[in-house]
Amino acid sequence: MSTVSTMYSVIRSGDLQPSPGGTIKFEGEPYGSNVSFFHVNNLPGMGPDLHKHPYPETWIVRSGKVRISVGGEDIEAGPGDIVVAGAEIPHKFKNIGTERLEIICIHSSPRIIQEAVEE
Repeated sequence: MSTVSTMYSVIRSGDLQPSPGGTIKFEGEPYGSNVSFFHVNNLPGMGPDLHKHPYPETWIVRSGKVRISVGGEDIEAGPGDIVVAGAEIPHKFKNIGTERLEIICIHSSPRIIQEAVEE
């Protein structure tokens, strides 16, 4: 059960339920945080379609292999790699490995603001 006080917040494992695809979404605003994130744990071939945000997004690859497309350029990344996309730059990623992809997608915003972009 989450704990929210005037000094801190604790969100316990299991408080934020994963989507059917295995992604946990955290928006910081209700907890007094200026940061939001997706904790992705998805199957091969999965990933979001092209989109953009009015703020930068930072990815930290925890395990697996990913192809991140940023502004039309493809970057392959693996465990320990960090990739940053600037504000308003269209991007997407796909799990290109044979195992699950675990990646943290950090949004420098208290709310996740996402706009789909035509490919």
